[in-house]
Amino acid sequence: MKIVVLVKHVPDAAGDRSFAADLTSDRAAVDGRLSELDEYAVEQALQLVEKAGEGEITYLTMGPEAAAEALRKALSMGGDAGVHVVDDALHGSDALATSKVLAAALGKLEWDLVVAGMASTDGTMSVVPAMLAERLGVPGLTLASQLTVADGTVTIRRDGDDASTTVTAPLPALVSVTDQTGEARYPSFKGIMAAKKKPVTTWSLADLGVDAGEVGLSAAWSAVEAATKRPPRAAGVVVTDEGDGGVKLAEFLAAGKFI
Repeated sequence: MKIVVLVKHVPDAAGDRSFAADLTSDRAAVDGRLSELDEYAVEQALQLVEKAGEGEITYLTMGPEAAAEALRKALSMGGDAGVHVVDDALHGSDALATSKVLAAALGKLEWDLVVAGMASTDGTMSVVPAMLAERLGVPGLTLASQLTVADGTVTIRRDGDDASTTVTAPLPALVSVTDQTGEARYPSFKGIMAAKKKPVTTWSLADLGVDAGEVGLSAAWSAVEAATKRPPRAAGVVVTDEGDGGVKLAEFLAAGKFI
């Protein structure tokens, strides 16, 4: 079984994230990392291959030069190779353009199953997996909390508020997984060293046959129009207990219409 895992290099949520002058994410202002939700997709792909005793895992990403770090992090967890779609024209691409580029890249790869995280931790839109399945013409099984593959079919469990459903589809297919699938493994030192030697292929838009005029900020159907930095928090109200702390606290909560 050949699996392609979609991974994304995102601004570290622990850093001070901000917008650049063109209102795209300022990637130079904060360190980047492999999207945490994508680590669950990596883990599921590794487990599927381990259970089958055979298979190949390729990681696919699109983004600037630094996005290669996400591929190396995934490769340090396991897997065989990486593909990086990098092109200056991709800057500011929205979800539609992202799905178009990734579909073109997947068209050049051999795969039975595509695994993605439920969303990236920067955009958190959750729409690219469904868009991608539509473009590829394959079943799209989203928000899986459990994933199995057997006899040429993929089966997921999707947990909702009121019920859990089981969905099955024939391969080839695309699945997005949630953080309920299980903890992702930490890379070992051996894995980190091995990742440096694993092959990473770089493709441009020209390599994929994608018109640069169909991607990027100028072609985006959705874009940020304005962003205002949140003002710093004001000092809180201190309620001193002088024997009437409970009353003062109740009065404070009532004034704020919390009770």
